[in-house]
Amino acid sequence: MKGAGAVGGAPEAQGNEAQGSRAQGSTTIHGIWAQGTLCIWAEDPALPRVCGPGSGGSRRRRSHPFACQPPELADLLTGLSGLRGPAADAVRKAVGDELTLQLPSAGNGPLASPELGRTDPEPAGPVRRGPDPKTSRVSLAGWRVPVLAFEPASALDLLGGISHLDDSVAAAGGSLPYLAAVARFAADLAARGRVLPVLAVQDGAYAARWRPVLGGADAQRGHELAAAMPPSCRAVAGEPPGLLLAGALESLTDAAARCRLPASLLPARRGRGPARLKMAERFVAALSAADARIDVVSAQDEAEGRELAADLNAWLDGAQIPAGPVRTCFRLTEPGAPESDPWRVEFALQSADDPSLMISAAEVWAGHGAGFLGRAAAGTGPRDGDSTEELLAGLGAAARLFGEVEGALREAAPAAVELDTAGAFRFLSETGPLLSGAGFGVLLPDWVRKARLGLKLTTRSKSQSGSPAGGSTGTKFGLGDLVDFRYDIAVGDEALDPAELAELARLKVPLVRLRGQWVELDEAHLKAALRFLERHQAGTMSAADALAAGLNGPDDEIGLVDVDADGWLGDLLSGQADRRLRPMSTPAGFAGQLRPYQERGLSWFRFLGDLGLGGILADDMGLGKTIQLLSLVSAQARGAGGPGAGGPGAGGPGAGGPTLLVCPMSLVGNWQREAARFTPDLRVHVHHGADRLDGDSLSSALADADLVITSYGVATRDQAALSQLTWARVVCDEAQNIKNHATKQARAVRGLPAAARIALTGTPVENRLSELWSIMEFTNPGLLGPAGKFRQKYAIPIERHGSPEAAAALKRLTQPFMLRRLKTDKTIISDLPDK
Repeated sequence: MKGAGAVGGAPEAQGNEAQGSRAQGSTTIHGIWAQGTLCIWAEDPALPRVCGPGSGGSRRRRSHPFACQPPELADLLTGLSGLRGPAADAVRKAVGDELTLQLPSAGNGPLASPELGRTDPEPAGPVRRGPDPKTSRVSLAGWRVPVLAFEPASALDLLGGISHLDDSVAAAGGSLPYLAAVARFAADLAARGRVLPVLAVQDGAYAARWRPVLGGADAQRGHELAAAMPPSCRAVAGEPPGLLLAGALESLTDAAARCRLPASLLPARRGRGPARLKMAERFVAALSAADARIDVVSAQDEAEGRELAADLNAWLDGAQIPAGPVRTCFRLTEPGAPESDPWRVEFALQSADDPSLMISAAEVWAGHGAGFLGRAAAGTGPRDGDSTEELLAGLGAAARLFGEVEGALREAAPAAVELDTAGAFRFLSETGPLLSGAGFGVLLPDWVRKARLGLKLTTRSKSQSGSPAGGSTGTKFGLGDLVDFRYDIAVGDEALDPAELAELARLKVPLVRLRGQWVELDEAHLKAALRFLERHQAGTMSAADALAAGLNGPDDEIGLVDVDADGWLGDLLSGQADRRLRPMSTPAGFAGQLRPYQERGLSWFRFLGDLGLGGILADDMGLGKTIQLLSLVSAQARGAGGPGAGGPGAGGPGAGGPTLLVCPMSLVGNWQREAARFTPDLRVHVHHGADRLDGDSLSSALADADLVITSYGVATRDQAALSQLTWARVVCDEAQNIKNHATKQARAVRGLPAAARIALTGTPVENRLSELWSIMEFTNPGLLGPAGKFRQKYAIPIERHGSPEAAAALKRLTQPFMLRRLKTDKTIISDLPDK
């Protein structure tokens, strides 16, 4: 229900928030890692669920009755709208094979997976009905399943492309997105250099392989993936999830590392074939070759291979920081007197589960560590006295990454190392991240990465009449307005004067004390900022350029740390425009009374529309997204509302004509009923069904309508006809239906011409940030940049590394165009019942 009590206490019709679900009975695709390859198989709902009388095989190993054959599976994968490029090539190179899977079974057949979402159709012949799992005994049984097998390199390509799987064509079983997550993890480890080479024994010969090095957050990610492994991934070997994950991760990481290397790591040597190279040289060459095997051709090769393998294994073992209840921690502290005192990196032991639980090295040497270990290990920690061994072992392992620790270990009770300012900066920028990535604890001062030098943009409107905050003044405003601007170099929100800038340029030190706080200062960064000011310090620019600079920053090389804008531009960039604008009163043609927060939402819609910008209304279920949109259309139809070049409340510069609403098929009737209930004066046309209009009849109906309602499927099929009209706005209800940007459905909706675009969804992000990109690409094309750049700049840092900087930058960029209010927020609405 979209808003019980949302309009004057009257409940709305049920069903408006219903999720658009995929068609039941679509083919379901599964993945499993077996025998060093990715194996893909699928369930076809058109086939009978149980074995027929003529099915062969023993009771323990029968053919799966509704599994797709390899040619059909290849056709299905190749036909997916999102599968192209390397992923499509991987399908063409796949090899047909067969696996025996242990699957839940009852009666005379295996149970269908939950994702298949089917009930058995009526049998066309003498095939018996499938078993009812409620009345039949369910047990594991072996079934021979046809599969397509992908080598690790091809598996990386396929799993990267399968994330765009069009669920109107086929559904992904739980194992497929899981294996895609493992592949992304492997690719990320290779990209960050979290790999080491080993010389492994394979089929009686040696093989050069890359192995992942897990520590810190990576080790935690590995544990989480093992715990989240779907049961279908364990249907072959019966091994524990940790071992299965390790095998898949090692193979995929090896393939990902090879993809990033040149074809040969050794220079060509005339007259020397592979057999005449030393074992170590052949090993290095095989690290990037398609064939990782290294043939042993002599006893000397065997001896060199054993020695090299032992050294490489020792290197790998030394890099793997063992996980335990505690870890060694390093805390950087700033000098008390900046002119004379040194920086210090203090040693400590820290609980791995509760980082706030710590004990300093000085306390460990004083004999107070036993109680700490007991608390950190939940009462099952090491015996008394082991805290000193834990600390020494951790310091010894860290010395490989933090060379200054070696000197401290010569002391009887090492507690810290002292650094100069350059050493402190090196710890901040290089050593600290290395230690953290290896699994050690690293604590930095609060000002780190907060007090950074960057640009501050100040803009002032040419006239204060450009602000819409005063309500419906009738004054036009838009992205073509001119504003005065000024750039300054600033720390936080404080601009620096010329004397301070000159002093910074003179000092040439990476850390400086400025206005009572330490600031990270990169000389190249400062020079780039000064060069930027020489070209762009002050002047006049369009509001559109100011908006782009305020959202993305004026230069990729220099960060924007603060924006000070007035007028409507300040309202928009604040991300609080709905609260700054004067609420728009309920339109006269609306049958009901909007609540105050809904009137603010209406003014926000109008404000963005007058600028020709799109927005995402992501209000919680029950807050009335439907009636806010209907009231906006009603206001446009009656010419009520605020400023705009296309007439008051028109929703976009020069906007007129109807609004096109695209929604799931199950909600078409709901929208028609809600429009009749709340906006009875609106001229509504429903473009849906087998008897829908086309040609001149459709054109005439669209021209006479205020609101046109259609479904995602019809909008996709009739895109050409619907594109003949430039809509006042195109609205996507349940916009998560376009979360996969590569699907035909998403591309079709994005291609509809409109003066403005609106997305309605309570879940702008369900699983991945790429979904937000897809919806935002519909509402404001190009705002978040190309999909690949968005992934590198925001998705990977946030999803994999929890980067607060990337999260803050993404929030600053999207907040002006997304309005989200929660039902639990009593400042929004206080008289709704609990969900």
